[in-house]
Amino acid sequence: MGELSLRFEGQPDAWRAVLAICGAVARRGGRAHLVGGCVRDALLGLSVHDFDLEVFGVAPDDLESLLRESYEVDLVGEAFGVLKLRGLPIDVALPRREAKVGRGHRAFHVLSDPQMSFSNAAARRDFTINAIAWEPLRGELVDPFDGVADLRGRILRHTSPRFVEDPLRVLRGMQLASRFELMPAAETVALARTIDLEGLAVERIFEEWRKLLLLGPRPSLGLRFLRAGGWLRHFPELEDLVGCPQDPRWHPEGCVWRHTLHVLDAFAGARTGDAIDDLVVGLACLCHDLGKPPTTKWSEQRWRSLGHEAAGEEPSRRLMARLGVPQRHVDDVVRLVLEHLRPEQLFRAGAGDVAVRRLARRVQRIDRLVRLAVADARGRPPLPDTGEEAAIWLLERARSLEVEAAAPKPLVLGRHLIAAGLSPGPHFRALLDRCFEAQLDGAFQDTAGGVLFLGSLLREGAAAGEEIAAGAGGPAGSGERGPSP
Repeated sequence: MGELSLRFEGQPDAWRAVLAICGAVARRGGRAHLVGGCVRDALLGLSVHDFDLEVFGVAPDDLESLLRESYEVDLVGEAFGVLKLRGLPIDVALPRREAKVGRGHRAFHVLSDPQMSFSNAAARRDFTINAIAWEPLRGELVDPFDGVADLRGRILRHTSPRFVEDPLRVLRGMQLASRFELMPAAETVALARTIDLEGLAVERIFEEWRKLLLLGPRPSLGLRFLRAGGWLRHFPELEDLVGCPQDPRWHPEGCVWRHTLHVLDAFAGARTGDAIDDLVVGLACLCHDLGKPPTTKWSEQRWRSLGHEAAGEEPSRRLMARLGVPQRHVDDVVRLVLEHLRPEQLFRAGAGDVAVRRLARRVQRIDRLVRLAVADARGRPPLPDTGEEAAIWLLERARSLEVEAAAPKPLVLGRHLIAAGLSPGPHFRALLDRCFEAQLDGAFQDTAGGVLFLGSLLREGAAAGEEIAAGAGGPAGSGERGPSP
């Protein structure tokens, strides 16, 4: 893994502060170690963005006083939990003893103990790869649970039997397995099977799933750990995918669960780095086939799942509620789930501009939909990727119509009706809907054309005008769904 070094461009102030704190602690007769993720990431040659220091041999009040001599400090947590240096990515803490006093992630009695040995302090950490410490002044690596060996072997292993005290650790193991491409030790999987969800706050659950989707190169490994550890029972919408059959001509990879894992890995290999876009598309990849279990039937000598797109809406909403997905993202994900087959369908049909505009109206973001469709197509090994041609075609069409990253916006607005001499009222909605439907059908391309269309609509005659004012809707037989939520 190369030499351990925490010096890198971009954090010189933080690094100088780390060394200064370690020196000040040593002068007080104590010892400060860098611990946890910053050591793990440095050993892997990854960039370190945050530093966690654990201080031994200095009393709580002395440590706080020492830090306040040079830094602005925020005290967080109970029983002298963590001292955060304001303006620097550095957290400083004392080793602490924890006693489980109830159910859930926060049900611990915490007491700091600066005289605790490092081995005992490290035993409360979740995994061996997170229980490695480095003493910067001496350049000494402290590794009581052989975390370096597990890091080399890409093994996810718990540090001690205390692992069972915090159910969040199972979900943390899920995202760590994905991020660092780790295989769980058999004894860790067995221990995970004995742990219940214990009413974890959905905010904490979501944070681990967010890391799985945004940071891991192989989300499949995290989900495999979840299944092996018996935790799919807490996410029944995903558990239902296991063993759900598919037509092997189109899905030689096997059941819907296996397909979903391949789709997520394909998505991970094509992230854009936009956190919101990646989260929405990643969730859509996770949810896109949740409608298959209730719709899959043996018909015409093969497995079919007709209507699984629409059937996927409710289980997608249920799963995202369990995951704690913020409500502002849920509808965006559902739109993609409902339309995930449309790019290929429109491409094969040689659809025109009207169909593309209407799709953009329903899905809001064609660029996100295309990313889902491409990942879906790539999630069927060993079949070749068949989604690229349709994706390029749809993106080019959407771009030319200026609806690639946004739904079409109505060109005719209420102010245009007022300018035409109409008084505001319920009839406005019917007129605006008629104009928008015509716009989607290509009757006009700009506001000036929309105003002309409105004028022609009003000139249809008094009888037509009364019909519209009474609330007549869009063109009969259009078959178009209403605006997406």
